[in-house]
Amino acid sequence: MQKITPHLWFDTKAEEAAAFYVSIFNDSRINKVTRYLDEGQDIHGKAAGSVMTVDFELEGQSFMALNGGPHFQFSEAISFIVHCENQEEVDRFWEKLSDGGDEAAQQCGWLKDKYGVSWQIVPDRLPELLRHPEQEVAEQVMREMLQMKKININRLTRITEKYKA
Repeated sequence: MQKITPHLWFDTKAEEAAAFYVSIFNDSRINKVTRYLDEGQDIHGKAAGSVMTVDFELEGQSFMALNGGPHFQFSEAISFIVHCENQEEVDRFWEKLSDGGDEAAQQCGWLKDKYGVSWQIVPDRLPELLRHPEQEVAEQVMREMLQMKKININRLTRITEKYKA
């Protein structure tokens, strides 16, 4: 068992969200669904038999989702970074996670999915390009990246290639 498990609070869509995430990432599965009981109904207010928690894994990382009601919402203060080997991975994760999400919340590789969870879809090469030894080049990469919603690593790489000659 991993020492720390991210816990996601949903109003009523924990199982739906977990299934959505499991469909996107490799080595992913729903492990267990726990249901509300009659006991404690005066506190939780949920119907007996309805989904309480969903334990699931994404890329081998354990998560828990809770149907806790409308009391709390997600914010960009917490996000999940998806490290991508290449542009094809960036495109695939961006397309799937942004589907139905808030387009106004897309900036510099960040997106908010249809459940309100924030994700950063980051090409592995991005930090290297932003640390280019020529400050002027690094600043150009940053300026270009800040104009993007989804990161286009090929376009950013071309900026640095101009300075190799």
